[in-house]
Amino acid sequence: MYDQSPPGASEPDPAASSGSGGRPDPSNPTAPRQSGGPDPADAPSATGADGSGPPAGDVTGPPWPKAGETPAGQPSAAGQPVDAYPWPPAAPPAHTFPPGAGSQPGEAYPGTVPYPGYPPGVVPYPGYPPGVVPYPGYPPHGGHLPYGWPVGYGGNPHDPLVNPPYAGVNGWFARCAGAVRRGWRLLLPLLFLTQVLPNLVISVVVLGLSSFAAPRSLPADGSLPDNFFRDLAILGVVVLVVGVLSSLVQCVGWAGGTWVVTRQAAGEPVAFGGAFRYGLRRAPGLWGWQLLVSLLVLAGSCFFILPGIYLAFALALAGPVYLFERHSPIGRSFRFFHDRLGLVLGRVGLVALALLLGVGVGAVLEEIATAPFGVDPLASPGPAVAVLGVILLSGVLTLPFQLAQLVGLVAAYAEQRAQEGPVDAARLAAELG
Repeated sequence: MYDQSPPGASEPDPAASSGSGGRPDPSNPTAPRQSGGPDPADAPSATGADGSGPPAGDVTGPPWPKAGETPAGQPSAAGQPVDAYPWPPAAPPAHTFPPGAGSQPGEAYPGTVPYPGYPPGVVPYPGYPPGVVPYPGYPPHGGHLPYGWPVGYGGNPHDPLVNPPYAGVNGWFARCAGAVRRGWRLLLPLLFLTQVLPNLVISVVVLGLSSFAAPRSLPADGSLPDNFFRDLAILGVVVLVVGVLSSLVQCVGWAGGTWVVTRQAAGEPVAFGGAFRYGLRRAPGLWGWQLLVSLLVLAGSCFFILPGIYLAFALALAGPVYLFERHSPIGRSFRFFHDRLGLVLGRVGLVALALLLGVGVGAVLEEIATAPFGVDPLASPGPAVAVLGVILLSGVLTLPFQLAQLVGLVAAYAEQRAQEGPVDAARLAAELG
């Protein structure tokens, strides 16, 4: 409040400020520092004079401004802060590395386990882990998810079998092509034994019994010959029994082929013997469910065809559901179809198109090749051998279409599992057993 000193107070001695204390004179900064005894004010202190306050800065720096004073170089307008820092910048930082620890970005504390692909003591930068598989649910190298990728998906976007959500039909085609490229050497022989040869047996049975059941000549009045319906019933029963037994053999191929496709995608070893043994073990259960599905589709076809087509599409994934989950294949297949109608309809429709092309090509070739041999081509050895060769050749030509059916259905099932939650080829291979 007053500019005068209180009575009895001693005036500061200018000489003392630059004398024994060793501080330079503020009015003459260029004056040399005089030697003398140490001044207690020169000693660094962790706190202020009253035991509180910021830590002391550099002892050789400018003095701390007193209350009401304006530091040099700072504006003196009211409301302006005294300084950008509450103490001089030379004060020690609040957080420091322990002795011996790396202080550069990317360096770890001593004694930590080194990251794979990095020298000891170096931590990889986020998003750039060369040689390290990213944690499921996080983006690959670079730290960025692909365009349109769901943030909440926790699976591997580069899985060789599972097409992740929103990857589209291109991702599904790519995984089907990859499965064919990896396994065609095992799948083609397996499908030849379990698909082509049973179809050859069915064709031979049909040709042999058709000549027996079909009348060689009709009566002049146009009436049916005697025992016509009996012979036709015998033909139907025999073909049905042979077809049912052949479907059991075909289930061996479907199960073994699924085993090959899934394990190869998971990077596990496969062999023809292992695939055949797995097919034999799973074929009875798969065969039973396939018979039930066939009966449902046949019953639906009796009601103006459309219900049968609907059931064929809705139950197309019942086989893979049984092999991977082994419970409620019909209910699960229905749920897949109705929960994601467009997705399942598109994938199964492409598989059905490939299957129809294969069946059509085989049937047309077989009919054209056997037509010159008449009604009973198996009557003599020469035409019989020629007919068998033609039927076998037409069956071999259908192998690519059957391979597309197998791979397409397995990839479609894996895609549906990815729609429900994170899954990869390794987990699916473990579920196969």
